[in-house]
Amino acid sequence: MTTDAGETLSSLPLGQKGRVLGFALPPEHRQRLLEMGLTVGAQFEVIRFAPLGDPIDIKVRGYHLSLRKNEAAGVLVARL
Repeated sequence: MTTDAGETLSSLPLGQKGRVLGFALPPEHRQRLLEMGLTVGAQFEVIRFAPLGDPIDIKVRGYHLSLRKNEAAGVLVARL
């Protein structure tokens, strides 16, 4: 599944809110994210970046989730 804009979670700026549209990840990585609540349709907000930009901290379903930049690059999103 792809987006028209081709945006991924890793490309969003600090404070941006968005919604998950799909994944471009291997099945084992996708399953792990789904188990942590990052499902299609879930809304999130980019909270902070680590000093070197990796990992990325987002707030989803009322809790903070840290993702490696390469994982975030496989999460297809739409800005809200």
